Amino acid sequence: MIDRKHDLPITRQDKLLGMSRGTVYYLPRPVSDADLALMRKIDEMHLERDGIHAGRRHIRTLMLRMGIEALASQPGASKAAPGNKIYPYLLRKLPIIRANQVWARDTTYIPMAHGFVYLTAVVDVARRRVLTHKVAIKLEACHAREIMEEAFARYGTPEIVNTDQGSQFTAEEFTNVVLVKGCKLSMDGRGAWRDNVFVERVWRSVKYERVYLKAYDSVSAARADIAEYFGWYNTSRPHSSLERLTPEQAYLQLLPKLAEAA
Repeated sequence: MIDRKHDLPITRQDKLLGMSRGTVYYLPRPVSDADLALMRKIDEMHLERDGIHAGRRHIRTLMLRMGIEALASQPGASKAAPGNKIYPYLLRKLPIIRANQVWARDTTYIPMAHGFVYLTAVVDVARRRVLTHKVAIKLEACHAREIMEEAFARYGTPEIVNTDQGSQFTAEEFTNVVLVKGCKLSMDGRGAWRDNVFVERVWRSVKYERVYLKAYDSVSAARADIAEYFGWYNTSRPHSSLERLTPEQAYLQLLPKLAEAA
């Protein structure tokens, strides 16, 4: 919003935009090596559902940075963010048996050698196929919108899109893209990781089979390697729950049936 190359002084620009000078000139502090190591450990233990011994406030701060919530109920958890609508969870006791019946949409923290990035993906719940994904340095609604639009363009329209209550998913920039397609929006309960366990399993796979074995030295390296992993995951990794088919085989197997039913 602030154009540092504009003829209008920055002090005048921030007044016109109603911004404080502190916001304009603030430079984010880099995350310390000690905190990066702790965030890595939190991420591993989050997947294992284990505990960790450290200051409660410090852990909470790092978890917020990582986009991870505690499993217990939080104060005011039922309240929507100002201006953002929260949609009800629609998957409880719902038999999910068809490709393109439910897509799950989620974001997770990815550690690197120095720093971290966020991985966002759209997953077909019934067949575990990763439809689209993106690695980004910030949690923003534009990234959620972009990979959702890519999934619609490549794979059609699901009946339900399930997300968590993160600000990037409750923002109208994202929700409007889903609703205009005629999809129903479903959102997990706050802090209820079990509501989106379908994608949690994908995160566990990519992290233990690839991310934790690497030390990405750049965002581009993380993007390339994770893209390569998902290509292998979709086409070469059989799943016992899919009768030893790969997600790609299981997903494509149902598409002709869907066309005939239509």
